[in-house]
Amino acid sequence: MAPSIPFVLLSLLLIATSGYVQPHEEGFISGVISDKGLDFAKDLLIQEGIASIVQLQLPEIENSVQVPLVGNAKVVLSNITIEDIQINSSSITTGETGIVLVVSGATANLSMSWRYSCSTWLIPIGISDSGNASVKVRGMQLGLTVNLKNQEGTLKLDLLDYGCYVGDLSIKLDGGTAWLYQVLVDAFKGNIASAVEEAISEQIREGIEELDNLLQSLPKQISLDKTAALNVSFVGNPVLSNSSIAIALDGLFTGINEVLAPQGYQKGFKISSACGGLPKMIKVSIHENVFKSASLIYFNAGNMQLIVDELPDQNILNTAEWRFIVPKLYKRYPNDDMQLNISVSSPPVIQVTYQDIGATIFVDIIIDVLEGGEIIPVACISVDISASCGVEIVGNNIAGRLKLQKFSTYLKWSKIGKLHMHLIQSLMSTVLKTIILPYLNFELKRGLSLPIIDGFGFQNANILYNHPWIAVCSDVFFLEDYYLSHQSPYVS
Repeated sequence: MAPSIPFVLLSLLLIATSGYVQPHEEGFISGVISDKGLDFAKDLLIQEGIASIVQLQLPEIENSVQVPLVGNAKVVLSNITIEDIQINSSSITTGETGIVLVVSGATANLSMSWRYSCSTWLIPIGISDSGNASVKVRGMQLGLTVNLKNQEGTLKLDLLDYGCYVGDLSIKLDGGTAWLYQVLVDAFKGNIASAVEEAISEQIREGIEELDNLLQSLPKQISLDKTAALNVSFVGNPVLSNSSIAIALDGLFTGINEVLAPQGYQKGFKISSACGGLPKMIKVSIHENVFKSASLIYFNAGNMQLIVDELPDQNILNTAEWRFIVPKLYKRYPNDDMQLNISVSSPPVIQVTYQDIGATIFVDIIIDVLEGGEIIPVACISVDISASCGVEIVGNNIAGRLKLQKFSTYLKWSKIGKLHMHLIQSLMSTVLKTIILPYLNFELKRGLSLPIIDGFGFQNANILYNHPWIAVCSDVFFLEDYYLSHQSPYVS
């Protein structure tokens, strides 16, 4: 089932590339809908708006008219139904006055039933008849103006103006007499036009009210797991510039039980609205502080550690393999199994460059000997890792993959004497390439969900790096099959 008008508009507001004026109070995730994206939104709005109006039944119309030589006739029109609507032209504009959507030159076909009864001085016995009729509405115009503002971290939608105007209509009668046709044209033309205008105007008002309620119900925080949540409260008011809409979200990771405290990034940071000359519907920009906040939250929660007791080369985890590298270890613990207690010693340093995301990770690897059911820490080797992270869009997530650039090792402490670090270097390289990086890449592959409503997807996305921002420039497509099995309470 197709989404309602409000649902479609909300989707595009949240996945909110050119012609962009920044919000006055910026967040760490910013979104812009371009003129191309607005056209996409407009077409969906009109398409789904028509779907909500078609088969709409108008109130019954009753009128009494005086017919020459016939007398007083009581005519009732019922089952007045809008069968279809055809659009000639439409436009959507944005600016200081709000978002204005106009449909002009539309036509509509209506069906209805009629019945009449009358009596005359010539024929004292009442006469009556009934039948069907079709109505062609021409020159119909629809329009609405709305404005968006921030209300305590959520979006408030105000309907500033709306309405529908019918230019002309014609009636084709099925059954009845010539005089009845003339009565319908003369006496009911205005009634039918008013009924159409009022019904469609009411649908517009209800749709905007529905959307406003949905906006107000959006969560300000999205829980990601047992540790972290993403602060998605809106920061500042949306900016409606010429042919674009810009919004900003706080965008920082927080602890799952932390109280939200929206904050803007330091003034002076600038976001480019360009998409490398590519005409895309949307641009989502993510500041490097988003990644830094995630790093800090997971580090403080103690989630950046790993116990390794299995390796592809299992011999490495036995003191016998180390007898020539660290003789004292083998002498004290001959032929004992070992494990590696790997932990990140401080929050990783993350920086968006002009070509990728750079990461410096500080890791402590504690060598444990397993003897008689006891875990005995014998040495700690610190590894400073420099890596680059390439970003890609997987579904609606922004995911990454680390590539090792270089690393250095040094002995932090030892209970088994001095270690020859140049000999241990190759062992650490094996651990990095077979354990640490694959583990980190597995976590990064899950990605960070970009702000987009279920049922819509990114298409032909491009990644742009512009310190300190990473941007996703993309078109959007509608996953119509999604709605066949997931009906929203806001879908009509």
